[in-house]
Amino acid sequence: MNDEPILTMDEREAINSGRWFSSLSPSLRHDILRCAYVRRHKDGDLICARGDVPNEWIAVTKGAARVSSTSISGKQITYTYVEPGIWFGDVSLFDGDSRTHDAYAHGPTTLLCVARADFFKILSQHVELYEALMRLQARRIRQLFGLVEDLNTLPLRARLAKQLIHLSRSYGMPCLNNPSEVRIGLQLAQEELAQLLGASRQRVNQELKSMEREGIIRVEQTGLIVRDRAALMRLIEVDED
Repeated sequence: MNDEPILTMDEREAINSGRWFSSLSPSLRHDILRCAYVRRHKDGDLICARGDVPNEWIAVTKGAARVSSTSISGKQITYTYVEPGIWFGDVSLFDGDSRTHDAYAHGPTTLLCVARADFFKILSQHVELYEALMRLQARRIRQLFGLVEDLNTLPLRARLAKQLIHLSRSYGMPCLNNPSEVRIGLQLAQEELAQLLGASRQRVNQELKSMEREGIIRVEQTGLIVRDRAALMRLIEVDED
């Protein structure tokens, strides 16, 4: 882990343009940023471990935080990837209990952190933050219910299409040789993508190959390219009807 005193312009933009953070008042945003410090991690670095005492509130400004746990058999299971602009770790700060999952840097990752004491100091000075964090928790709960509903009602093809749309929105970059196509910057192995979808790697591989044959995506060694976002949307709409 390397500590750097300031964020780059792109990293600061990731925070300032985040949907939740940008909804806060200027004075609250200023006080959060004034207290925050920067941590930089290499791919695979442990950010925090299950059972750790919660000592900071964290936002991703570059890369991703892979949230996972280890099964009884020793297999690592990934639940989600925290993307730039998203804050996490506040639940454990509020209830005082230990961290519930492991978090690892996925790719070179930059974090903006607020120490526990400063977090509660800001809360005492800005009642607005309580309401804002309640909205954040409500959004997380809605997303969780949506994921559970999708897992029980949508076929794998539709769930995969939804995940690819989400990844292209969060990590998409226009391809240089064809701006209408979008490269997903977050590189995921098929096993990692399968874990997000609650499916086997073999089934996900079959669906990816099918989408590639239909010209919807392209699978390259460096990652996935979305060639036809509208087609992905149609896959979701057909299966939700």
